[in-house]
Amino acid sequence: MIDSSIIAIDGFASTGKSTLAKMLAKHYKYRYVDSGAMYRGITYAALHNKWMTSEGLEESKLLEGLKSINLNFEAIANSLLLNGINVSKEIRTLEVSNNVSKIATLPLVRDFLVKQQREMGKRKKIVMDGRDIGSVVFPDAAHKFFFTAHPEVRAKRRLEELKLGDPSVDFDSVLKNLIQRDTMDSQREVAPLKIAKNAIEIDVSDLSVSEVFTLLTEKIES
Repeated sequence: MIDSSIIAIDGFASTGKSTLAKMLAKHYKYRYVDSGAMYRGITYAALHNKWMTSEGLEESKLLEGLKSINLNFEAIANSLLLNGINVSKEIRTLEVSNNVSKIATLPLVRDFLVKQQREMGKRKKIVMDGRDIGSVVFPDAAHKFFFTAHPEVRAKRRLEELKLGDPSVDFDSVLKNLIQRDTMDSQREVAPLKIAKNAIEIDVSDLSVSEVFTLLTEKIES
């Protein structure tokens, strides 16, 4: 059964998914959930607790650690709470960005978060953005979109975001990170990044935020 109360937005990193999803949620008075922040939260926890180091990832420790992790996304403040602590700034560092795709490829992590995301969807009236929302989490959503943009455009956007926390970050390292994430996310065996069935693909490279928003509302209301 098609669920018209769920809006799913997927696509590549730094294409403005979160910004547009929040705008849609406010416009339609829906709840907004940033699924990417949830994966970043797990990545931050793995790094912080040494489940993941430069030598690799200890899956057994991660699996055990997930049992004590509680994630809560506060949509109004756009903040992620990890066991009650706001880690919104910590999850946006380049270190987390460099490792989040490694965490996201793990079936145990995806199972853990997809279950939580589907529980959120039971409340209806939700806008969720990520990598596999329309293809895996809510395949029956009536409104599914997939954002793309040139890597250089996305890198510029991500650089502006990262510089707020770390002025030393440079464009080349951000671009390299995005390309690596694109490859890992698209080629992973579990829930790869792809255009969901019946999703509308939108290239946002040359579009303003307001232009994309208008396009989305026109598609939804038609």
